[in-house]
Amino acid sequence: MASRSARSSPTRLLCSLCTASASPTRASTAALLTGNFHIRSFSAGSAAAARLREEKEAWWKESLQKLRNIGISAHIDSGKTTLTERVLYYTGRIHEIHEVRGKDGVGAKMDSMDLEREKGTTIQSAATYCNWKDYQVNIIDTPDHVDFTIEVERALHVLDGAILVLCSVGGVQSQSITVDRQMRRYEVPRLAFINKLDRMGADPWRVLNQARAKLRHLSAAVQIPIGLEDDFKGLIDLVNMRANYFHGSSGENVVIEDIPANLEELAQEKRRELIGAVSKVDDNLAEAFLSDEPISAAELEEAIRRATVARKFVPVFMGSAFKNKVGSFILGTILSCKLVAASYSSAQLFVTFGLIRTE
Repeated sequence: MASRSARSSPTRLLCSLCTASASPTRASTAALLTGNFHIRSFSAGSAAAARLREEKEAWWKESLQKLRNIGISAHIDSGKTTLTERVLYYTGRIHEIHEVRGKDGVGAKMDSMDLEREKGTTIQSAATYCNWKDYQVNIIDTPDHVDFTIEVERALHVLDGAILVLCSVGGVQSQSITVDRQMRRYEVPRLAFINKLDRMGADPWRVLNQARAKLRHLSAAVQIPIGLEDDFKGLIDLVNMRANYFHGSSGENVVIEDIPANLEELAQEKRRELIGAVSKVDDNLAEAFLSDEPISAAELEEAIRRATVARKFVPVFMGSAFKNKVGSFILGTILSCKLVAASYSSAQLFVTFGLIRTE
């Protein structure tokens, strides 16, 4: 009676119909309905099921190769949510830019709580996504106040890479040190972005030196600014050695020109500094560097990618998210996934879906 009452009437009816039939398929169905079965054993006995499983694993593996989980962390008021807003706008995820504590009453996309919009600070982690070329990028905007640092820790479990936003005026601050320590603990590859180059008192080189001293980063700039504060016009790409100027109300028009003559010497010096830093942790680049061979943009970019993914180097980007002078570099370098590699495999799917980052 106990066994009978454990199954509902429709189940008992279907079980009896399948048992009464001589069909092997129906008999197997009846065996499944008895309640004592293992899906693994049933699937393994079918060649079709095995092929289907292989196809699914191949599909998942291919899909995961085009998926990236990126976290953005910072000290309070460094421009982290503003940067996220620009990334979403430039990728077409949103069609209007709204500011933190904006006067239009809308607020930034990632500030969903009324208190976040009122105070202008992130309280809980917020996730969104955008598409860039063939990739889907999941973005997690983490809290920037020490009281909510546990939210950052939770997010780090699932990240492929992270962006540490630093203020060009405030520099490396207390929460910058905390979140960088958390990224190091969870072995998350990271990039640094020095923001607010348009602000009075902006000094990216002081911030870079602070990152090296306080955060113990082996780091170097991959860009240098063209002007600072009110005179900030664009950025020089040290990998490709070209100047990028941002035009248009939203900085959507990027004009590529030759490096200004007055910055040519500085650009060459900072490129040598970049190559020298990466050469310390990348044997391939070190060999070319010590041999005094010319290093192409492709070779340097690949060496930076290898060193960053190995968590031996932290490339430093620059810009002004609020003035929309950041787009092409963040999107073209970070979101195109040249510097962050997927850490997933098809054999680890269930671990991944359990929100545990795997190597």
